[in-house]
Amino acid sequence: MSPDCLNCAAPVTHNYCPNCGQKSTTHRYSIKHFLAHDFVHGVWHIDKGILFTLKALFTRPGHSVREFIQGKRVPYFSFVTLILLILTASSLIAPYTHGSMSDLMPQGSKAMMSEIEKFISDHPKLILIITIPIYSFFTFIWFRKAKLNYSEHLVLNSNRIIVELIIGLLISVVTIFYTNSKVLVLLYFGAVTLFSFLYSIWFYYQFFSGFNYSKKGLLLRSILVPASYYLVSFLIGVISAIINLKH
Repeated sequence: MSPDCLNCAAPVTHNYCPNCGQKSTTHRYSIKHFLAHDFVHGVWHIDKGILFTLKALFTRPGHSVREFIQGKRVPYFSFVTLILLILTASSLIAPYTHGSMSDLMPQGSKAMMSEIEKFISDHPKLILIITIPIYSFFTFIWFRKAKLNYSEHLVLNSNRIIVELIIGLLISVVTIFYTNSKVLVLLYFGAVTLFSFLYSIWFYYQFFSGFNYSKKGLLLRSILVPASYYLVSFLIGVISAIINLKH
């Protein structure tokens, strides 16, 4: 053990530097050490963090994200990095998928779509990212008593969309091997929308259960958040359709 940190030169008396956090013991790199320690250790800990985080988001999403926001962060993988990894995976397989959401729509419906609607249907994962600040606004409004700032609501809703991004990625994988348009339409417009709505309610109900809401008030507000988003989306669609018809 070096008496001073090799990174910042601060005095070190324990296993980690109290100033910058670097380990007090370091090693010279070698092929043997790289393969036996750094590579295996690095992969294991990344996998462990990802798997722990994904398991939490699928089994106890609201509770786990509340713990993360309140300070319990060591076991969890970075939600920003996880979102970027999923989007990267989606981009890599995109050339091999068969069609987008708009390609699965009937020709009559497709012809009536505005440019905004076409963009939304062609870029569903990007739209999910864009919805984060919108959902955050609604959770901020409906759950004011929780006294979270808007940034914390952004973190909350960034974590919420991870599962939806994963479901979208899995469906994209399915479209590589399966091209039955009727089944794909059902998946896109039926199952995924229903899953997203129910998952959001479950997520918010768990998360805000730690903020002294009554069960009825908690359930009502948890429903109102996605319902408010769908209502706004519907109104924007109606306005967009009216403008489109006038032109």
